[in-house]
Amino acid sequence: MPSLSTLVDNFNDGIVGPNWGDSYGGVTETGGQARVPLVADTYAGYQTGRAWTLAGATVYLKIPTLPVVSTGTDVGVHFMVTSNVDGTAIGFKINVVTGMLRMQSNVAYFDAGAVEIAYNGTTHLWLRLREDGTNVYWDTSPDGSTWTNRRTLATPAWVTAAVDTCALDLFCYRDAGTTDHAAYDNVNTLSDGAVWTASAPLTGQSGLTSAAALAARASASLTADSGLEGTAALSALAAASLTAQSSLLADAAGIEIPEVAELSAGDWDLYIEQGSTFVQTYTVTDHPDFTWDGWTARAQIRSQASENADLLLDLTDYLTVGAPTPDAIRLAIPAAITETLTRNGRWDLEVVQGAVVVRLLNGKAIVSPEVTRA
Repeated sequence: MPSLSTLVDNFNDGIVGPNWGDSYGGVTETGGQARVPLVADTYAGYQTGRAWTLAGATVYLKIPTLPVVSTGTDVGVHFMVTSNVDGTAIGFKINVVTGMLRMQSNVAYFDAGAVEIAYNGTTHLWLRLREDGTNVYWDTSPDGSTWTNRRTLATPAWVTAAVDTCALDLFCYRDAGTTDHAAYDNVNTLSDGAVWTASAPLTGQSGLTSAAALAARASASLTADSGLEGTAALSALAAASLTAQSSLLADAAGIEIPEVAELSAGDWDLYIEQGSTFVQTYTVTDHPDFTWDGWTARAQIRSQASENADLLLDLTDYLTVGAPTPDAIRLAIPAAITETLTRNGRWDLEVVQGAVVVRLLNGKAIVSPEVTRA
């Protein structure tokens, strides 16, 4: 399985999805949220299978509903990444009784160096755990966009050792009191809409021209649209226009290259419906005379952003440079190929001319499993 960065769920389909196959204690997906019951002396939680990786990953969510204390003396709401060793885990605990937010790296179920701050349901509505190869960071946010770091710790050895053996466990417990529930929402997404099925031209960092609830960010001067050709009625996913503030051309070793070479690649996630034709077109927008003449393009989907990660799909054969217009790159994946995708991962798109390599886009590749079969 891939990095925890690729786990995305806004809990809007009313089903406890397959990514949460180890859930327990009577959890439900209700009202667009993951609802975890608190019954006296009973643990319950939304939990993934033990097949994920925290190393190099970021996972965030919001907790919009907390249980009441009632007569309990131990009432807690947890957001933890657990290792394959019982009691070794890392994450957050909201102690509803004391009103404290605890950031912990447990061994044998305890962290003597844990950091606690007074919990605020507005300031700490969103929680984020991330690892960058050196440290683990605990962050909080009121809106999922502006984050404040609350604790930093050198990465425990188990995080890098436990590749593909971690689980995300969103669990709750009360020792006594009235049965109620906590709610989790928006795992690795700010969108509350049905984000996998929309097809419309959108503009990043500006107004949306579709009623679909989608978000696009990019630091590159690119556009994506949803052009489809053929006699069949097909739809492309997450099509959008991406724009950024840059003049188009720069000179490097005598070769004209897009100025995006001096910027970070644009963040762009692929939402691929398994078994359906997928088409997107990425077009330069801020220079009327630009063409991709002389350039080639390459792209891959891997299980995570690492050269040693599993190759899920090489997209290069499905890229067309300079089509449908000279300033465009078209990605068209046949349905027979998307049908073979069964795992989420990471992707990027690069263009090459001689020794010059420019990464244009990168992000998650998220696969929506097919239900209807021939």
